[in-house]
Amino acid sequence: MPMLFETLCEYYDKLEKITSKIDMTKILADLFRKADPEEIDKIAYLTVGELWPDYLGHPELGIAERMILRAISKATGLGIERLEKLLKALGDVGKVAERAISMRKIGALMVAPLTVKEVYEKFVKIAKASGPGSQDLKIRILIGMFVSAKPIEARYIARIAIGQLRLGVGEMTILDALAEAFLRTRERREIVEKAYNRVPDIGLIAKIVATEGEEGLRKVRVEPGIPIRPMLAERLEDPAEILRKLGGEAAAEWKYDGERCQIHKKRDTIKLFSRRLEDITYQYPDVVEYVRKFIKAEECIIEGEIVAIDPETGEMRPFQELMHRKRKYDISRIAEEYPVKVYLFDIVYLNGEELFEKPYPERRKVLESILKPNDHLLLAHVKIVRSLEELEKWFLEAIENGCEGLVVKAVRGDAIYQAGARGWLWIKYKRDYKSEMADTVDLVVVGAFAGKGRRAGSYGALLLAAYDSERDVFETVCKVGSGFTDSDLAQLPNLLQPYIVDRKPARVISEIEPDYWVEPALVMEVIGAELTLSPVHTAGRNLIKRELGKTAGIAIRFPRFVRWRPDKKPEDATSPRELFEMYLAQLRKLETK
Repeated sequence: MPMLFETLCEYYDKLEKITSKIDMTKILADLFRKADPEEIDKIAYLTVGELWPDYLGHPELGIAERMILRAISKATGLGIERLEKLLKALGDVGKVAERAISMRKIGALMVAPLTVKEVYEKFVKIAKASGPGSQDLKIRILIGMFVSAKPIEARYIARIAIGQLRLGVGEMTILDALAEAFLRTRERREIVEKAYNRVPDIGLIAKIVATEGEEGLRKVRVEPGIPIRPMLAERLEDPAEILRKLGGEAAAEWKYDGERCQIHKKRDTIKLFSRRLEDITYQYPDVVEYVRKFIKAEECIIEGEIVAIDPETGEMRPFQELMHRKRKYDISRIAEEYPVKVYLFDIVYLNGEELFEKPYPERRKVLESILKPNDHLLLAHVKIVRSLEELEKWFLEAIENGCEGLVVKAVRGDAIYQAGARGWLWIKYKRDYKSEMADTVDLVVVGAFAGKGRRAGSYGALLLAAYDSERDVFETVCKVGSGFTDSDLAQLPNLLQPYIVDRKPARVISEIEPDYWVEPALVMEVIGAELTLSPVHTAGRNLIKRELGKTAGIAIRFPRFVRWRPDKKPEDATSPRELFEMYLAQLRKLETK
């Protein structure tokens, strides 16, 4: 029997009331067991706030709160002014919808109950509506759902419509739940995650594990046109420690200040995906042509860094210059004004063969073999280093040429490509000479504090957190209130508004109570004076207790905003482990002075 939407909403209501990740996993596992295999993909998508995977394009529902209020008014007979007062009092359009349906003047119609499949398909129809009359169509679809909805269903229909489901469920929690539901224990998540790393479609993976189990997951293979989850690097600032961890010999690649890009070629079809796995092909028509001309392969998946180039000097420009490429119009003209080069650094698939298990040096040779000589699509600068002096000299050369530093890679036999994982096979070596802190870090906004004085009406500071992938939680690091321009501050309310929630998100570990909780979604690059131990911040507490015997977390002293990182997902943020390693490196420096 198809699952009723009311049943799904009852599970959502349970999730909304708990903060324990273990309990959330159990609830989701029970939900997935009860789902029909033909609808489990739709449940997975809706639960993480999607209608389909990001690589197919992020759905733009184009629904504002005002539109929802209009639809509720038509469905219930309640006036707009009354609904607006309710919204002001409750602060949540979902609760407004729930209250309005429970007190509607129009009698409940004899209509069939909503199913999950029906609600999902209606939202897909809304997302695909465009052109003249599309707004009226969206309103009519919403009215139809509200007319058929029970109060609890109305709450979640409204929240889905504006992209604020407020469950605090991430993709890794879904994978845990799928493992518990269909592989008997969430400890076997790595099997589910390995398939998801190759095909990052949460709905498809849910359907495969529900219908085919472990055997089906092991059959999942990469396919050009579907991005893989990229391999990530750890970071250290001590070059001697980097060499030690990599066995005394490593490949040191320049770390370019550009946009990481996954390039897929399937005969004449070429697609480009961002680090977040979003399709960015339209932004780089020139890169598409370079791939078509200079890559000798029928099918391949390669990785590179797209770097803005000064057309006059040929020198590399900073990452921010690539933001011009995000315009949707006149892209050919923009491409001429802001030309780019692509520095290729890895290949994971070639003509039907996956290359994940091949060591880095072999993958590099394969990449070299399919690249025709040209001035636009180039191999990343790399040098095999075996001494501290070689590494430092190459690092300084990278800095002099406009790079951020190096990514130092293992060259031994086990130097495989770990899709979706962050490990010590790749280590970032960066410096910021303008600060005592060795490097910038990427942190996630999880809270906000009301502004005072000149900042009244905006936010005075933001609470930031690091992401622990092992526990799938965000642990607080600092409050940031400096580094913002007046323009930055003016934009904060609109930027944060879609993510403000009325209680601490389930995946946030914090002892600090901000004025507003924020669902982890926005990534910010931050720099500071130094890393310190903190009695109130929670980042890395387990590590510090185990390694140093102290009950403290890691914090950043005098942090300041550098820039927003819309190219990164919250799960791409700096980890507590990285912060801990940076802190230890800082201690070693002090000890040598």
